[in-house]
Amino acid sequence: MEARYPAILFKQQLTACVEKIFGLIRDNLKKELSPLLNSCIQAPKAGRHSGKSSRSPGGISQQAHSSQWESIITFLDSLLGHLRKNLVPSFFIRKLITQVFSFINISLFNSLLLRRECCTFSNGEYVKSGLAELEKWIVAATEEYAGTSWHELNYIRQAVGFLVIHQKRKKSLEEIMQDLCPALTVRQIYRISTMYWDDKYGTQSVSNEVVARMREILNKDNQNLTSNSFLLDDDLSIPFSTEDIDMAIPMIDPSNIAIPECLKDNPCAQFLVQLQK
Repeated sequence: MEARYPAILFKQQLTACVEKIFGLIRDNLKKELSPLLNSCIQAPKAGRHSGKSSRSPGGISQQAHSSQWESIITFLDSLLGHLRKNLVPSFFIRKLITQVFSFINISLFNSLLLRRECCTFSNGEYVKSGLAELEKWIVAATEEYAGTSWHELNYIRQAVGFLVIHQKRKKSLEEIMQDLCPALTVRQIYRISTMYWDDKYGTQSVSNEVVARMREILNKDNQNLTSNSFLLDDDLSIPFSTEDIDMAIPMIDPSNIAIPECLKDNPCAQFLVQLQK
């Protein structure tokens, strides 16, 4: 029974080490990604002045658009390439990529709700086209490495879907909550719908009746001491447990591993030689 204690202690220390390394890598990736996301939340000014210029195949706005989102794709390509080159198990790659996309979702969504100039029809089209590029990347990366990354973008996808949908005034609150934005809270929907303005076609946001109903719901929430924040919180937890690692990492037979030449004659490493006999 006592012989198990050193093994349990080693397992705990190894788990703590893996979690610390994972957290450090994730935090460093967020620092690198943040400035790239800041330039992707709002369409370049050249693309917002004229509808014709934004649709021109060789126009400046198209070049600006592609360069902004291409920087995100380049970042993701580089990340996945480095992880695979260093033989990181697909389990850890999948967890890391998923958390990167969760951070993309949180950053873009919170920026959208904090900046009125981002809640426009044309800006919704701009972000939607960028999300389409991310979807292509996820499909190309396959589920083995990308995991549930597309699902992690739910909030920003639904918010952008609201910005670009036509005839908002004809939508009831139930249709918005159940069909358009099922993941969003009433407070978040209220924030987007009251900040929205159509800089392209001059259409209006949701009806006054819908706005009044949302205000009534929010007033009740305030009385019940429900959180009044409309922003998403960044998840800093480690997305796997020791048991997850045990199940994900395949068993390794030591007898199939060649012993390095520098260790073959080392007395302290003779137990490795015995394993191969």
